[in-house]
Amino acid sequence: MQAAIRLRLASYKDVSGRRKIRPGTHCATSIPTKADCNPTQTMTRIPAWFERRFDFSFPAEQYPCICVRLRGAPARLEEMLQGVSRDLLLGKQEGTWSAQEHAGHLLDLESLWMARVDDFLADRDMLTVADLTNRKTHDANHNARELKDILDQFRTARFRLLDHVRNFKPVLFARSTLHPRLKQPMRLVDHLCFVAEHDDHHLAKIWELIDPLGFDLPG
Repeated sequence: MQAAIRLRLASYKDVSGRRKIRPGTHCATSIPTKADCNPTQTMTRIPAWFERRFDFSFPAEQYPCICVRLRGAPARLEEMLQGVSRDLLLGKQEGTWSAQEHAGHLLDLESLWMARVDDFLADRDMLTVADLTNRKTHDANHNARELKDILDQFRTARFRLLDHVRNFKPVLFARSTLHPRLKQPMRLVDHLCFVAEHDDHHLAKIWELIDPLGFDLPG
């Protein structure tokens, strides 16, 4: 079934109803094989996270919308990984993470996000510094874990974060402090947006690994 879906993604019907292959795809003569769609052979098109820059010029009053994005991340992750084979979940090149390790990384950073929320509550001058080597994820051996455990723990941790902020007074979402890596002031609402963007970054990485042809759709 996955192969059939990928064929539809990589092809289209012309005006005569004949199915043709989209330019730029690599399965022009047949349904892609497992080797054709090997996630370890995919060159990423996703910008590096540490090269991203952020514009936090939106009103602080948008915090409910951002919280909805955060609440939806566990469901999106679960839906994306449902029914994916172990080979696709665990496949990776040396020096990169597998799809399952990206999911584990989302879980690993929940404690940092919570600590930074508490930094805002305490009105500290700077947010808690992150480990930019991601040692926690590298050492966690997420590929040896059951995927369900990672997903369940991520859902629990994310809902704990949202339960923590749900009763904050609106004025607190505009409170600002310095982000240690970006070297720019960040409001609490900006921090929550930053987390949502981080979610999307790793969800995109996972999608690229488990469905590489999905990134070959024309813009």
